[in-house]
Amino acid sequence: MTFIGMDHGTTGISFCIMSDDGDVIEVFKIGREESKKGLVNVTEELTKRTDLSDVKLMAITYAMGDGINQILPASQVKDRGILSMSGAGKVTGGGTTVFDELEQLNLPMVMIPGLHKDSTSLDELFRAAYSHQASPEKVSISYNAVKETGWSNFIVADISSNSVDILIEDGRIKGAMDACLGAMGVVHGPLDLEMLRDIDENNASANGCFSHAGAIKIAGIDGKVANMKDQLLDNYKKGDEKAILAIDTLIMTVAMEIAGLDIVCENEIEGIVLTGSIGSATEPFDFKDKLNKYFKGKYPLKVISKESGAIGAAQIAMDVYGGRKEILGIEVNI
Repeated sequence: MTFIGMDHGTTGISFCIMSDDGDVIEVFKIGREESKKGLVNVTEELTKRTDLSDVKLMAITYAMGDGINQILPASQVKDRGILSMSGAGKVTGGGTTVFDELEQLNLPMVMIPGLHKDSTSLDELFRAAYSHQASPEKVSISYNAVKETGWSNFIVADISSNSVDILIEDGRIKGAMDACLGAMGVVHGPLDLEMLRDIDENNASANGCFSHAGAIKIAGIDGKVANMKDQLLDNYKKGDEKAILAIDTLIMTVAMEIAGLDIVCENEIEGIVLTGSIGSATEPFDFKDKLNKYFKGKYPLKVISKESGAIGAAQIAMDVYGGRKEILGIEVNI
């Protein structure tokens, strides 16, 4: 008996295959470009790693997840659980191909919602303030963080192509800050005044600005999303001043966002969980050490796997199959 979790990430789609005792059998990733071009077949990749007849449940994330607010059977979800395929954060195709292939497998499958204004599980103040707070994989990341730490009151900092920080209070997701609002990631970041003017004057699109508002803006890097992080880190290793400034600025914005979420938590924060390709990094810099410079040892900092999105989704699948009726305050309706 196995369970599968899927993380629909910015640079690729990750899968975790988990045994019924909670052990991770394997985690693998399919690049967006390879999927979009038909160079990789999801069915083949899964079947060579596990017997699909043994899969009891798969939990998947897709795009913004703003069309649903419960964990639901995929067969009951309309339009893949999203409200729009255009604008900032638009669907680009690679993940859609994977989704279509998974539907053909006819495996028992549930979809995890994103965090947004219609998420009745969230604090009403966050819902009133922000139309969108986080995509569905941030829910599975947070679930893996709970499993890894046992904490009930903490902040998850997922730092990679984008940066999203999530506040968990009393074992429930209270709210989050999306990539377009606060902290920079490598690629995505907040839309500042200059970008808003460019959009108003038709010199740029919202999605174009959003996709160049992260650390790469400071480092002067452009190109394919899948390559930008490696280019930034390579420049950092070489001592490039713009790359160093970009990383240092990214970390400062993350620290500010975490501090803001700490303020609105009514309970004492037990710690901060770091994940994502940058949040878990130890080379060419130690992200945890650099972040702790701002907090001066105030919080325990726990680094979990950068594949926590896929792992957490598999853990959700296992627990939903086992009868759980809510996940981090989100209702399960199957």
